Amino acid sequence: MTHKCWSVPPASGSPRLRTLGLARAGHSNRIRKSGAPLAWTAAILRLMLRAAAILICTAAPAFAWEARVSGALCELTNEDKAAQVRLTYDPAIPEYSISITSGQGWSPSPTFAIRFEGSRGLTISTQRQVISGDRATVTVKDSGFGNVLDGLEFNNTATAILGNEAVTFGLENAGPAVRAFRACTAGAGA
Repeated sequence: MTHKCWSVPPASGSPRLRTLGLARAGHSNRIRKSGAPLAWTAAILRLMLRAAAILICTAAPAFAWEARVSGALCELTNEDKAAQVRLTYDPAIPEYSISITSGQGWSPSPTFAIRFEGSRGLTISTQRQVISGDRATVTVKDSGFGNVLDGLEFNNTATAILGNEAVTFGLENAGPAVRAFRACTAGAGA
């Protein structure tokens, strides 16, 4: 079986050169064994590159908001490039908590705030924060979190602020997970 390069019209010269697609003057000396037209080869290469990009993207860690039940706790979590965020509701106490872990760490300061930016922007502040021993995580606990949940559900970004440190994390696609978290807390008696 012979393979002809379809992108080269029949040319004069040796039958072997015509079969390889090299009979035309100035043609590249690369041999294409598939016999596919150059346009097809380029299209296949583009598809292979897209497939590789999809595999790379799906193999990377997913930055997605997730609601789940962990034992008796309702949890809402997200891991972002800038921060790990974990909200919980414990019906036994009953108490909500939000913990934000940052690679840059947190320094003690009298006031902690979260600024939500988007369609329902707001800023919430408290003086009841606790910083973990390794200074990586700041946690706030309270009996009500309606404003926090509204901020997460209806905005684009949130910035946690403690003293001079500020960490911004995305809220893209947080809405469905926040609604699932609310449903969990309602079922747990919140």
